[in-house]
Amino acid sequence: MLVRFLCSALLLSVFLLGSITPGEAVPIDGVAATVSSEVPIPPLVKKRMEESVRVIGEQLLLGRSLESLDSEKISSIIHEVFDKVLVGYSVQHVDTDLAAEARVRVRLIPWDEVVRSVQVETTVEGMPESVEALVRQDAGGLNEVFREGLLGLPVAATDWTNGVLKKSLNAYMEKKLPEFRADFDVDTAEVTRVRVTLYPRLPIVRTTELYMRSDTVPNFALLGHRELMQREADSLVGVPVAFVLRHREAFEKQFAAALDGTSDFRAFGMKTMVTLSPAERMAVMSRSDSERLRLRLTGWLDMGRSAGNHHRREEDLLFRLHGGWMGTPRDELFYEAYLYPQDMDWRTELGYGRLLGRRVRAEARYDFQAHGLDGALFYRFAPQWTLRYEYQDHSQDHEVGLRYDLHDFLALEYVQGQEEGWLRLIGNF
Repeated sequence: MLVRFLCSALLLSVFLLGSITPGEAVPIDGVAATVSSEVPIPPLVKKRMEESVRVIGEQLLLGRSLESLDSEKISSIIHEVFDKVLVGYSVQHVDTDLAAEARVRVRLIPWDEVVRSVQVETTVEGMPESVEALVRQDAGGLNEVFREGLLGLPVAATDWTNGVLKKSLNAYMEKKLPEFRADFDVDTAEVTRVRVTLYPRLPIVRTTELYMRSDTVPNFALLGHRELMQREADSLVGVPVAFVLRHREAFEKQFAAALDGTSDFRAFGMKTMVTLSPAERMAVMSRSDSERLRLRLTGWLDMGRSAGNHHRREEDLLFRLHGGWMGTPRDELFYEAYLYPQDMDWRTELGYGRLLGRRVRAEARYDFQAHGLDGALFYRFAPQWTLRYEYQDHSQDHEVGLRYDLHDFLALEYVQGQEEGWLRLIGNF
């Protein structure tokens, strides 16, 4: 439509150029246009109209001298050209002020029926309820986009504004909701109804990988909640990756709240931290820990250790159950039970542990079977490396261990005793 009236303007300007003799005065180097009506024109439409009038004016005026032009004739041409391309409006009057920057003022008369109100209905395709709520939150300004483009517009002119609406809608989506695209249909009447449909853009989340860990309770105790967390993770399948990335914090809090809201998690004061790694194959890491309790099950196997005065071959394999209560974030009172499955022997200890710094922990334990006091010092000097020193008062024995955590469930430790060294395989259950 714009090309059509610009071509008409160009032909008319050629006719005008042939009928006017140029003078020697300063030429016109700019054109400004304003469009008005007795009924307010929608801002988006008004802007496009003024741009169209400005282009017509530039075709007729730029580079021409003031003395060579007739403002009434220019106004008549603009009136004729612009009136031909308008739908829903008629041109009532055109005034042209000739100056170095010419001004063109156009007054319009709307046809009878105009849009009195705009109702926008938005549909989000294929998104779960939690995601849809965030999409609608981002798209909350869509109503205003269509009101600015339609409210007060003659009903007959709405088709003429589709391009304006589409351009404005795309600009809004690019700024507020770039991960989705929008299509719309308009039912034109005094009460105009607009149906907007939002579709996700690629790439989208296609699969999820869930990991659940804990440093304060046995990891197998989390298995009963895996189905719940898997449902939460799978709710993001089909969601644009960029949208998950932009709203990652909200989704992480949502997943953590779902797990922490279960009855047993509330009873033990468990707090969960979820980390999402948005991608087409998205990883979901959930770490749940208690601020008050410590419950851990550990097993280890000594390899290459000789039997002697302080060690029996049946003790190469053992399991340890650790139950503790945190009096403060640094202080723990705990009870440990050791089970030797090869001969079904066992022993117990009562202990106290304290964090001496961010990386150093000290422990004192009383062995009820040996009736002796044990001491230990742990130094975690790197994320996966820990140095351990342990002393048993009742046997006058001590050992040093260097541990490397392969992952959350398995670690290797080299242990150096008084007489020999050996390798220890440690499993966290």
